Amino acid sequence: MCGAQAGGPDASTIKPGETTIQGQVTKDGEPVVGYVRLLDGGGEFTAEVPTSATGQFRFYAAEGEWTLRALVPGGTADRKVVVVETGGVTDVAIAV
Repeated sequence: MCGAQAGGPDASTIKPGETTIQGQVTKDGEPVVGYVRLLDGGGEFTAEVPTSATGQFRFYAAEGEWTLRALVPGGTADRKVVVVETGGVTDVAIAV
């Protein structure tokens, strides 16, 4: 067991009404440290966050379609497209 929280970072810290995209990046089933980029619906760079020691990340975003791109040492960049709704929490698993 890797010790990562199921479903991503602790959701109890999310304020009501915030639109959240969160999850974990793994390689060969193990969490990895790296970066996750948030791209808007047109593919433009919006934000980047480092993953935690357990591969977890979180973004606060507006409602709409977003692309997540994981960048980790020795891994292939992986992209996930997600659609989020205002006030919702979207959990994303990214395997590189």
